Amino acid sequence: MDINLMRSVITVVLFVAFIGIVVWAWGKGRRADFDAAARLPLDDDLAEREIARNGRVQQ
Repeated sequence: MDINLMRSVITVVLFVAFIGIVVWAWGKGRRADFDAAARLPLDDDLAEREIARNGRVQQ
């Protein structure tokens, strides 16, 4: 097997993997998970304010 053929095959495989990851990340089923992860820092701030105000977190 020629080294250039091997490099080409590896490039194609990695490109297909990249496209697969992009499709997975931008899929509609993942949106809710990513939205929840994006809200985590804000939820922590809200919890800290509740603790400072009431001494405990209300749920």
